[in-house]
Amino acid sequence: MKTRPSRILSLLRQGQIPAVLKINLSDPRVTEIAALSGVDAVWLCTEHVPNDWIGIENQIRAARLHNVDSLVRVARGSYSDYIKPFECDATGIIVPHVGTEEEARQIVEWTRFQPLGKRALDGGCLDGQFCILPMDDYIKHSNTERIVILQIESPEALENVEKIAAVPGFNGFLFGPGDFSHRIGKPGMVNDPVVVAARKRVAAAARKNGKFAMSAGLFAPFNDLVSEGHSVFGIGADVVAVSSYVKQRLELINGNIAALPTTLKPGPRSPYA
Repeated sequence: MKTRPSRILSLLRQGQIPAVLKINLSDPRVTEIAALSGVDAVWLCTEHVPNDWIGIENQIRAARLHNVDSLVRVARGSYSDYIKPFECDATGIIVPHVGTEEEARQIVEWTRFQPLGKRALDGGCLDGQFCILPMDDYIKHSNTERIVILQIESPEALENVEKIAAVPGFNGFLFGPGDFSHRIGKPGMVNDPVVVAARKRVAAAARKNGKFAMSAGLFAPFNDLVSEGHSVFGIGADVVAVSSYVKQRLELINGNIAALPTTLKPGPRSPYA
């Protein structure tokens, strides 16, 4: 049976820079639009977005249809919460709010098969091709082509980041500038020097230990992020793209209305409309 290699990992092995779009909207057609537009992966979410598992599975299927990876940010939880995306055939998971080396080891143990971890064996879901994929191929593919990303988002996690990075069995770090800025009393100030220093430290720890660093967005000049060691890039989110497009179109309309001759210009709108 044929298995699908990770697009992100394949591109990284070639020295390329994969691009990831965060998807908040639950319609799988949004995932297809992202894939047809050229992204290498979509970032789905069950931490902050009220997605159900059938919806997530359909979004993963839409990504796979176009040979695009799917990364599911899980809710903080149990073993079952972390392996469910894989069993829906997600390429990878993003685990938020990892704070210690012990947590990292537990996540690896839950999500990797022997000899890397102690994940329970099934194979009856999409990732095992409903028991059609030979067991040895299933285990090997799960341990080599499925991605585990740990999110570093707090000062406490930052103090442990070098120890966390040294844990074998996971692939990369994602620094969370929003939560980190909030935790230091500067919410939303993602370019504050303390936040920037933390971002650089996370990327350096990843690079030193053979992991990749993924950026949550383009919060700094691209060249700076690459020089810091980031090699996987979040390029934004679908909801931001929609709102930005709508605002741009409305500004175009309003600008043209203002330039109309008086005889064609509509009167002022009621503030109660």
